[in-house]
Amino acid sequence: MAVFTFKGGVHPFGGKKMSREKKITAYLPKGELVYPLSQHIGAPAVPLVKKGDRVIVGQKIAEAAGFVSANIHSSVSGTVKAIEKRLTPGGNSVDSIVVENDGLYEQIDFSENIKNLETLYREDVIDIIKEAGIVGMGGAGFPTHVKLSPKNESDIDTIIVNGAECEPYLTSDYRRMIEEPEKVLIGLQIVVNLFDRARGIIAIEDNKPAAIKKMKELVKGQPRLSVRVLKTKYPQGAERQLIYASTGRYINSKMLPADAGVIVQNVDTIISIYEAVIEGKPLMSRVVTVTGDCIVEPQNFIVPLGTSFRELIDAAGGYKIDPAKVIAGGPMMGKSIFSLDIPVTKGTSAILTLSHDDVADSEPSACIKCGRCIDICPGRVMPSELCDLAEHGKYDAFVEKGGMECCECGCCSYVCPAKRHLTQTIAGTRKIVLARKKK
Repeated sequence: MAVFTFKGGVHPFGGKKMSREKKITAYLPKGELVYPLSQHIGAPAVPLVKKGDRVIVGQKIAEAAGFVSANIHSSVSGTVKAIEKRLTPGGNSVDSIVVENDGLYEQIDFSENIKNLETLYREDVIDIIKEAGIVGMGGAGFPTHVKLSPKNESDIDTIIVNGAECEPYLTSDYRRMIEEPEKVLIGLQIVVNLFDRARGIIAIEDNKPAAIKKMKELVKGQPRLSVRVLKTKYPQGAERQLIYASTGRYINSKMLPADAGVIVQNVDTIISIYEAVIEGKPLMSRVVTVTGDCIVEPQNFIVPLGTSFRELIDAAGGYKIDPAKVIAGGPMMGKSIFSLDIPVTKGTSAILTLSHDDVADSEPSACIKCGRCIDICPGRVMPSELCDLAEHGKYDAFVEKGGMECCECGCCSYVCPAKRHLTQTIAGTRKIVLARKKK
């Protein structure tokens, strides 16, 4: 069996054994639900409700404010308690709709949204996805209807379902492929059929043999669909590396995947497309892995969007020891959080608790010129040199040396024996460069 990969990358501790065999269980929140109006790339959604209004499950409570934006739907029934600033997993305080959950979970009639797929035009399917408020659920949050509407529609020949899940500790996508493989298959078929020349690839790392077996069985007899087995390595699931490993095509920071004829979708995103088109349901829930060495009983929960992190940690048995760090997401790409009073958003894949904070416990020192960061860099740049340029404010030289090609995967910081904050420094400088360009 051929196994595909990219040059560079690292092999951090996986941590997936904690939750890998835990079946997805439904959790219904008891407290208030918080819906940030900015849980996607693009313009914040505009509220359609006001304080005191009653809402039900599936009701659209905020509307996309432009093409690059996304609708938001209530995941519970209850009363709008406030529209105010609330903290998000990314650390920002943004306008949010707060709903007091009545525990009844009264819902709209989703059957009224179901249409005969055979009679729908391409534009109809994309409108359904747009109305459902679906965005990239791997963390990027890019509105899916925008991604499925490239200018070079006729050039799209490959749709990749990102089943790599290379981030340590995360197992939500794996459980989805194990427990709901048919939804993955049909969701992929729906997207593939939007493009005349497209084939579909389900890309899975080789440390997930059960998922590979299930998906291979399902694609038998499907000439436009296949499973691509990838080498287990971080960041195998990063968009550029995934595309290269799956197709041999290279993209850089100035390109979109569509420029290479490719569209990439996360497993949860593909399932959300299935549920919107086949079941008439908007995006209202997602699977979240609650894990780490501080959690009593690591779990994979399917939860209504807006559910509090604090409730989910309690639902997993709480802490057996106090964590040194809590992360929204995984240890490589996730964000360290200082409060549990934040909501699950469309991009929340995991809540990770760690008993040791390696970053806080280490003091950075001078670069020893070992070259490890260069050897493992998936972007094929020189992180140590880029960090030096960033620290001295040499932005033009930073760009000339390929600073914008960094994918912020964290590999360089992971291997650096001097414990330099390479990724953080480079990522911050990339933001400065982009801001200067806008001006």
